[in-house]
This record gives sequence, structure tokens and C-alpha cells, in this order.
Amino acid sequence: MTDIAAALHDLLNERQLPLEEAVRRHFTDTYRQRTDGTWDDRAGFVQHIAHLRTIVANATITIRDELRDGDRYADRHIAHIIKQDGGEVVQEVYLFGTLARDGRFDRVEEVTIMLDGDEGDRDIGSAR
Repeated sequence: MTDIAAALHDLLNERQLPLEEAVRRHFTDTYRQRTDGTWDDRAGFVQHIAHLRTIVANATITIRDELRDGDRYADRHIAHIIKQDGGEVVQEVYLFGTLARDGRFDRVEEVTIMLDGDEGDRDIGSAR
């Protein structure tokens, strides 16, 4: 069974792990995600993560609250991102999702709040 901290660590910090393998490890083939009101299918999500891998040097995820109830998952976490150019972005994320029987994410809906960073990075949670 996965959690968002493990998933984001593999996606953003484990560069030797091929992107598709990292996605497959934590997300189903039918995965969908809504970030700040915009839906993406799995292909759109992979495109987003591929872009992030070009601009993020390191990401630290700190779970503040986490709840699992059957196939439901919710958390509140802080994402502290160090960009390749040395800039920093800190976001608070409220996440609600469902897990497949195998423990991978099947759907995630999240709202992000930028706590620190340049205004141009406000949409980093959905940038492509």
C-alpha cells in the first residue's frame, strides 16, 4: 500500500527510476487526478510529472495529517520543493483519494496553497 509521500519521493527524487515505473508503482492504469479544479487522466498526470522532473531538483514531503479508511485516503501535507535554478516553493496540499485493491492510487483530488515561492510557481502542482 502506498502513500503520497512515498509516491512523490519516487516520482521527483528517484531519477534513476524510470518515470513510467515510478508511476506504475503508485498509480493504477485508470488513474485520474484533479488539482485545483482541473482534471487530468493518467497520461496528463505523467506529462505533468515529466515536466516537474525537469525543473525540480529535490522535493521533501511532510505529512501533517493522514487518514485511511478502507479504500479512502486523505492527507494534508507540505511540499518543500528546491528547483534546479535554486528557487524554492513551499505548498500546503489537502488531498482526498481512493485506492485500488492493490493499494495504488486510483483517484486523487487535491487543493494546493502556496506558502512560499515566486508568483510564477503558484501553479507548480499542475504545470506542464
